[in-house]
Amino acid sequence: MSKAVERVKISKGLEITVGHAALGFRGGVAGSVRQQIHDGDTVNVRAVGNFGVRFLGVDAPEISFTLPTEGNFRSLADPKWDAYLTNPFKTPFERPLSPGLMNYLKSRIGPGVAANHYGHAVAAERVLEAEVTRDLEELGQAEESFRFFFAFAFEIMDRYGRFLCYINRDQSSGSRPRPYNERMLQSGVVAPYFIWPNVNPFRKNSSLARAVLQPKTAKTEANKDARLRAARDAVRKARSNGWGIYDPTDPLKLQPFEVRFLARRVPPERWVIDLTKNDDVILKPESYYKIPNAEDRLYIPEEYVALHVEAGWRRET
Repeated sequence: MSKAVERVKISKGLEITVGHAALGFRGGVAGSVRQQIHDGDTVNVRAVGNFGVRFLGVDAPEISFTLPTEGNFRSLADPKWDAYLTNPFKTPFERPLSPGLMNYLKSRIGPGVAANHYGHAVAAERVLEAEVTRDLEELGQAEESFRFFFAFAFEIMDRYGRFLCYINRDQSSGSRPRPYNERMLQSGVVAPYFIWPNVNPFRKNSSLARAVLQPKTAKTEANKDARLRAARDAVRKARSNGWGIYDPTDPLKLQPFEVRFLARRVPPERWVIDLTKNDDVILKPESYYKIPNAEDRLYIPEEYVALHVEAGWRRET
């Protein structure tokens, strides 16, 4: 067993998230049933298996993903991926894409797109490895004793059993550097991917209702928040300098989430607010490309759109 929380298929077309744990530790050893049961609805446990951690606010190019023609995970370096992304529209999608999105994607796909994506994915992987290794060396710690520090937002875990958080090195004293999330954005090897409400300033609120951005304030609020402003500025600097996925000689041709929805053969699902405007319109999921720069997009999951409409936002028609 390698994962403490994982997705398992229980019937055709139906998956659920399950977890594995043992009785929690007490005094450095596994506690007894009597010790670890707190009351009639609470028990202390320890995870059995590893947890995955999904960095909030960023989206890295995919090393591998489920190849739709087979249903199996394959490296994006595989020639079968190149063949698929050369023309993923040979057969109709489960739900048709809008003509506008279709035309936009057709301008970005073609031979070599998969190899381009894989190359940037490997580069991002190497940068993250280097950042963690540098932290090990600066703290003078071995891999066995090195610890991570998590800062969670509203949503603690995704449906795949991965923690959703801002992640950094753990240390008992002194100031930490920027979270790995922000360091990766600064290097230009990952794309920004701001999903409400798991990004400043919205994650600071005490409830989802309070976290809803008021209509006609998106640009103002985004510029006001220091952490969000710094993240967006870092992306602009990376683009201006031609770093990573913004290399003018070899820019990333498909966003990571585009590879994923093309592979799943369904349209994107998150609605979008334009952080460069103080308007009151939430763009349809398939209109994300109308906001040219990814750092200016605030994605709103479908289940939260009603909260925004209630607050006065209008869905794009």
